[in-house]
Amino acid sequence: MLTIRYSKLILLAAVSFYATLVAFGNITDYQTNFDFVQHVLMMDTIFPDATIKYRAINNPMLHHLFYLIIIITECVIAAAGWYGSWMMLCARKQSAKTFNHAKRWGVIALTLAFILWQVGFMSVGGEWFGMWMSKTWNGLNASFRIFTMVILILIYLIIPDRDEKKPESA
Repeated sequence: MLTIRYSKLILLAAVSFYATLVAFGNITDYQTNFDFVQHVLMMDTIFPDATIKYRAINNPMLHHLFYLIIIITECVIAAAGWYGSWMMLCARKQSAKTFNHAKRWGVIALTLAFILWQVGFMSVGGEWFGMWMSKTWNGLNASFRIFTMVILILIYLIIPDRDEKKPESA
């Protein structure tokens, strides 16, 4: 049972590490991914005859706002994930009830990660802003890989842990 608990906390820590690296990269190399966000919002590389271009946002201040929301969300995912990993580590040898309760910050982190990469990138970026039409600024494959990993770990994490049954003595 302890092996499963360690497995769950290590997987959560792995996602937290990933979110930390992504946030760090976006903060320290702001312009690189800002260009990505800006082009997606401006819809300037989608099919030339697309009739959804009226959805484009061409205001640079809004581009920065969208990008800052992404970075802040990544930071919250990382912080909640690390805190959740710590809470699970502290509760790893406690009762199932205590360990299950310690997972809540991990559930929050993974849920936010799913929302960011599935709702933010796949739904809003991919569908609303037509990112799927861009050969240059298309992050759908990466987003799909990330949110698939996240949802699988979330499903695994929320499986309730049980206390081990002690063998009956004869």
